[in-house]
Amino acid sequence: MRVVVLGATGNVGTALLHRLQAAKTAGEVDSIVGVSRRGPDRAGPPFEGLEWLKIDVTDPDAGPRLETAMRGADAVVDLVWVIRPNRDRGFLRAVNVEGNRTVFQAVAHAGVPHLVYASSIGAYGKGSKTVPVDESHPTTGTPTSHYGAQKAEVEDLLDTFEAENPGVLVTRLRPGLIFGAVPAPEIKDYFIGDLVPARLLTWLLAVGRLPVLPFPAGIRFQAVAAVDIAEAYWQVVRQRAGGAFNVAAEPVLDAQTMGQLIGSRRYLKLPVPVFKALAAATYAARLQPTDPGWVDMAETVPIMDTTKLRETTGWSETISSQQALRALLDGFDGAEGLGNAGHRSSSPLE
Repeated sequence: MRVVVLGATGNVGTALLHRLQAAKTAGEVDSIVGVSRRGPDRAGPPFEGLEWLKIDVTDPDAGPRLETAMRGADAVVDLVWVIRPNRDRGFLRAVNVEGNRTVFQAVAHAGVPHLVYASSIGAYGKGSKTVPVDESHPTTGTPTSHYGAQKAEVEDLLDTFEAENPGVLVTRLRPGLIFGAVPAPEIKDYFIGDLVPARLLTWLLAVGRLPVLPFPAGIRFQAVAAVDIAEAYWQVVRQRAGGAFNVAAEPVLDAQTMGQLIGSRRYLKLPVPVFKALAAATYAARLQPTDPGWVDMAETVPIMDTTKLRETTGWSETISSQQALRALLDGFDGAEGLGNAGHRSSSPLE
């Protein structure tokens, strides 16, 4: 089996390479091709023993180069996505929407039999925070969130691709938030920046050091460890499982489960508009890189039912959502992160 991974140096890509390397050692995978804009900037696992190609999906020649890279592949895993620089919406669209359009066209031209696309819970429109939804829930996104709106738009592109290419098996994974210790420094850069120094934030979030936890009222969300989402990708590739699949670990995270996680004795539920106003003010002042659309998406997206993936592939999490989040919080002040300089920035507020 030959597997091509696009976006192979990011959070999910790095975790998936580890899983594919294990499958290669076991004789289940013959070759792995990693594709990213810059390639890895360090040696060692999981970046050794595979073919690397540096392709920027926004380049004019990206289509033909991707097509060449994909020829002979049994599966292409498309992890192409960027969320920064958050203020450069033109660049985000060029990569996330037009870049994925280029990827889909290359898959068709190369005759790849299986396309696995990294969608997200963010693709879903407004839904229940108490009754889990299955994969038939509308993928209309959150209009005020560039992430949610673009995830929904690419789902539409994929619908068209699937209709025009019936010979290609298409799989869409829609995970919750993806956490882990290794990508923690990058995730802090993406969403918190330097508003709170990493060491101080880690200290504050240590068990028992935050006696009162402020939390947006009514918000509940789902998460999964990077190692477990990598296993989900591998299982749908290995078993050629097509269709859409929700992916998340238990339990659902809310004020109570978050309080338990960090040892807060009390939690203070505040109206969501308070958090949105705070995000808007600090974003406008360039104190942190998270625009208020992310709060809108957190309020809008539903709780997902993950039964389909579990029953179809036998997948189950090895790390609870609380453990995954704990690892993230403990890793905020890590020095290396993913080990790829392109995923870090000295000016994350641009």
